[in-house]
Amino acid sequence: MVKRLAGWLWRTLFVLGCVVYQFVVHSAMVEGQPEPVRLVLIALPLILLTWWVATRSANKPLWLAILLLAAAGTYLLKQQEQLGLAAAYGIPHAAIYLALLWFFGRTLRQGWEPLITRLARRVHGEHLAAMAGYTRGVTIAWCVFFAVQLLASALLFEFATLNTWSLFINLLNLPLLAAMFAGEYLYRSIRYPNHPKTSITKAIRAFTDDSSLSKSAEVR
Repeated sequence: MVKRLAGWLWRTLFVLGCVVYQFVVHSAMVEGQPEPVRLVLIALPLILLTWWVATRSANKPLWLAILLLAAAGTYLLKQQEQLGLAAAYGIPHAAIYLALLWFFGRTLRQGWEPLITRLARRVHGEHLAAMAGYTRGVTIAWCVFFAVQLLASALLFEFATLNTWSLFINLLNLPLLAAMFAGEYLYRSIRYPNHPKTSITKAIRAFTDDSSLSKSAEVR
């Protein structure tokens, strides 16, 4: 009981921390913040990604090299006044969605098992063959979501105001993710009422625990 409560508390604090971070970043981009605060805000996502690579990735040298390049690029952009600062804040958003698009999209190739299909087997044990088409469709839907995020961010960065772009990549980021999860869950509950239910928390845990994300997902 205590362990479950501690896990719930940790997840709650993590989500609240993410929300607060997004608001502070938005404020730093639009209204400005002291230099030390801006440096911490820029470095924090890269530090968290480095921790994830060190603890989860099976190909640590490659991902650490990518992170070093991202850190160097972020530092160079940071020197370019306001535009550079905005681009530096946008790098983590773009990098995360590009990585997710790659993680999901590569499993749609012929001979590979779609990512959501694999996660469904992790959560429910034996996968229901009747759901194979649906889980593949969900994998495609997530790929479209990630691609739309990247495209919308690029268009807003180029044509909209800094405030509007920051509002999209920061304040609307988590709500849009939550809406995607909730929409898929609602559709699945209506379309397949007899299919075993999976909470968003379990789905996220299955994703983060799936060690094969950094290995070959090809069906043998």
